[in-house]
Amino acid sequence: MITSYFKYLLRSGNEHAIHSPFLFDLYTKVIKVKNDNHPDYDDLKLLRNELLSSNEEIEILDLGAGSRVNKSNLRKIKTIAKNAEKPERFGKLFHRLIRHFQPETMLELGTSLGLTTLYMSKAKPGTKIISFEGCPQTAQVAERNFEKSGVENIEVVLGNIDETLPAALQKLNRKLDYAYFDANHRYEPTVRYFEECLPYAHNDSLFIFDDIYWSEGMTKAWEEIKAHPQVTLTVDLFWIGLVFFRKEQAKEDFVLRF
Repeated sequence: MITSYFKYLLRSGNEHAIHSPFLFDLYTKVIKVKNDNHPDYDDLKLLRNELLSSNEEIEILDLGAGSRVNKSNLRKIKTIAKNAEKPERFGKLFHRLIRHFQPETMLELGTSLGLTTLYMSKAKPGTKIISFEGCPQTAQVAERNFEKSGVENIEVVLGNIDETLPAALQKLNRKLDYAYFDANHRYEPTVRYFEECLPYAHNDSLFIFDDIYWSEGMTKAWEEIKAHPQVTLTVDLFWIGLVFFRKEQAKEDFVLRF
């Protein structure tokens, strides 16, 4: 990923490289915000520190691409928190995006310990977020964190996402406002999950893909998603990619600094 990151730095721009009024507003008011001190973040920072110091060990059932750091099925929570959870600035970004777009239907593919899920759920506590997780013990830790945080708008769907996602989508009444893809970091499942969610996307939907440069397969999936005819606007922030379906938008891809 080091080579990919240097290429990203050379290609990336800021608001001066943006021609779209929609994206200029989004980038300057939501994405690029640095001094974001929302009250929700205080408790989540404490929870993150607690997870990062936890020596509790759980057994991992990995249905995806696995971990680059730890190949053992037995892992300490602090190791998972360090290597699998998104850093704080991304949790804050997701929180801002949800506050900005106010989605009514939200999916997260890959619950992990639930920290990122909490950032999203707290951004719109009146709206349920459905989060998919394949590992039973990881899901148990996440549920424990949700209870500790006092949130009631998260539904965890346990099982292989290959089987659980299609059934959950059928209950959405063909409308999906927001989806975060952070489950199986391989080409074929990533593209398949995208295509399964696509019929439920609409003009104002936002799809977010995690780790778009994690591997050659993930980068290939990202390139294919960008090229899809229903996708009009994509934003490459290196660690994640944002996908929009705005019909009034000329098809463009932006590589921006974050």
